[in-house]
Amino acid sequence: MSFFLSKFLLFLIRPLVWIAVLLLYSLFAKHKRYKKKALIAAVTLLLVCTNNFLLGTVAAWYEPEYPKLKHYDIGMLLGGFSSYQNQTKALKAEYAGDRLTQTIRLYHDGVIDKILMSGGSGNLLERNPVEAVYTQDYLQSIHIPDSAVIIEKESRNTKENFTYTIDVLKKMNKPNANILIITSAWHIPRTKLLAEKQGLKNVDYYPTNSLKDNYSFEDYLLPQAKAIAGWELLIKEWVGYVVAWLRLT
Repeated sequence: MSFFLSKFLLFLIRPLVWIAVLLLYSLFAKHKRYKKKALIAAVTLLLVCTNNFLLGTVAAWYEPEYPKLKHYDIGMLLGGFSSYQNQTKALKAEYAGDRLTQTIRLYHDGVIDKILMSGGSGNLLERNPVEAVYTQDYLQSIHIPDSAVIIEKESRNTKENFTYTIDVLKKMNKPNANILIITSAWHIPRTKLLAEKQGLKNVDYYPTNSLKDNYSFEDYLLPQAKAIAGWELLIKEWVGYVVAWLRLT
């Protein structure tokens, strides 16, 4: 039940939903003063949420810096970076695909010995293979040996990533392995909170696909649709962090 509820709440916190509600209210409200205020609020929110510079400025405050790398037994790749392409029957990288590319680079550079792919299905209705399975197929296709890949395919969210991963490490007799968790920069604060509360030790965090950017003129002045997606990710993380903190305290 909580899984279904969380999906519904994620829909409600989207900036586009807020903007749509305000615009609808301004269209149908009978009181002229309230109509005007709702319209101004909708336009203001739209301008803020489509400004890439404002998004990057806030993200720079929230996202962590890169760690000083050492050698790690395991690079833990968190799911949520891809989808299954039915036409090609293979992995299709999505917005957070940098998680995968950086993991592969870290493996080839010798920073991590093994890749632990943690990710089942976070969808309410899923008919395709889960993410860990088709990611394993992709890693095989680029000649990363099976001996270097560990699969955890049951988790549906970040909390479960660590719940099931800890079980995997125990079965491998490596509960104290040195781990580099590889995930999106904006995802790391909540990831760190959940990992620490579940007792995962000897862990560092490697940020990927940061919302910070090298700004151009258009980022300061011109509305950009990609900024809305960025704000949605940040707001989701803030809400998720607060919920996780309340549950764990």
